[in-house]
Amino acid sequence: MAKNRSELVAEVAEKSGLTQKQVSDVLDGVFDVFSDVVAKGEKLTIPGWLSVERTERAARKGRNPQTGEEIQIKAGYSVKLSAGSKLKGAAGSPN
Repeated sequence: MAKNRSELVAEVAEKSGLTQKQVSDVLDGVFDVFSDVVAKGEKLTIPGWLSVERTERAARKGRNPQTGEEIQIKAGYSVKLSAGSKLKGAAGSPN
């Protein structure tokens, strides 16, 4: 089951005592900072929780799935999220 943004905002508002508008504004600010950090090629680390960084993808050959024709895919960037120990601990372990 997935939790959407409005459900997350409502739950954080309830736990923090803030209004949903305040929580929504804070989330917007957090994700703006994430975007700025990634755009600069820097790494953001929240110890125990997660880290976010931009990674490079080399140019490579691929295939057009409709025609099977070989195509050249340009080099580009991606984003890597890594879970910290607290987040991994919350996930539990399989029995």
